Amino acid sequence: MSSARPLSLLLGVCAVLLTTVTSCKKDMPSGANAPLRVAFFPNITHAQALVANSEGLFGSQPGMGHVEVKQFNAGPAAMEALVAGSVDVAYVGPGPAINTYLKAGKELRIIAGAVNGGAVLVVKNVKTAAELKGKKLASPQLGNTQDIALRTWLKAQKLNITADAGGDVQVIPISNPDILAQYLQGAIEGAWVPEPWGARMLAEGGGHILVDERDLWPDKRFPTTVVVTTKKVLETQRPRIAALLRIHTQLTERWRADPAAFATSVNAAFGQLTRKPLPAPVLQDAFSRLEPSLDPVPAALKTSAEHAKSLGFIPGDDIAGLVDLSVLDEVRGGAKPN
Repeated sequence: MSSARPLSLLLGVCAVLLTTVTSCKKDMPSGANAPLRVAFFPNITHAQALVANSEGLFGSQPGMGHVEVKQFNAGPAAMEALVAGSVDVAYVGPGPAINTYLKAGKELRIIAGAVNGGAVLVVKNVKTAAELKGKKLASPQLGNTQDIALRTWLKAQKLNITADAGGDVQVIPISNPDILAQYLQGAIEGAWVPEPWGARMLAEGGGHILVDERDLWPDKRFPTTVVVTTKKVLETQRPRIAALLRIHTQLTERWRADPAAFATSVNAAFGQLTRKPLPAPVLQDAFSRLEPSLDPVPAALKTSAEHAKSLGFIPGDDIAGLVDLSVLDEVRGGAKPN
């Protein structure tokens, strides 16, 4: 795969992002009475945000003030809103966070981890990487966290990747719902997806897990979702960010204390937003590969940046300054995040 094409595509996205910043900032409310705008996806890998929203916990913490919740379906759109100033805090995958940090003036900050694990390569029939030759695989979005993981793994298997049928493996970026539909129809051999899509592919379409991404990382730990804001928001809204992270920490500890009950709460919140709660076996299978974590695993973030650079998605991999856990440390009294 040529590195020029993905880099040029993403630089084009960056140009749109910066244009959005210029055109939208003047319309953003400001001041102490402005709402704290929190973004997340209707996805179980944004578990703490789902429960906080469903149970009315956003805004219930003293000092947090009015909270406005915004839902997104893709990381790049959420990051555009963050940089433009129409969102203050977001739950997002590390891929879009790293891209935005490097391409929008290094203003973004990861202020906590949220979820580790929960990404798999599900396939229909093949048993080995070599058997993928001539097959079609999918990922959720070009350059997103799972797309980078898939392409990096295929590259390590010495398989040539193309967007058409001309290489060893064809990789097509499509939305998670479309991935499931095409898998059920037999149009693709498999996909590298986040949960619950891996569990749904297995339950509804059969097949098996060829790669559990946890097996590719030291101690089986890599971030799937992190909490991000901007340097400006940290400077101007620090007490409110601390209040949000207190809620986030409490929910993370609640997950650890009773995983089954927390998964049920997440599914109820997920069902409220999507009107399609997960069947209990699918929920249990998906949550078996997820881990609550306040630690964004900086070493894994660095490796992810190196992978994205190697694939041509970003021009560099210097992410020094991306992680700022100072507010989380204050909330936790100096305890090391885990």
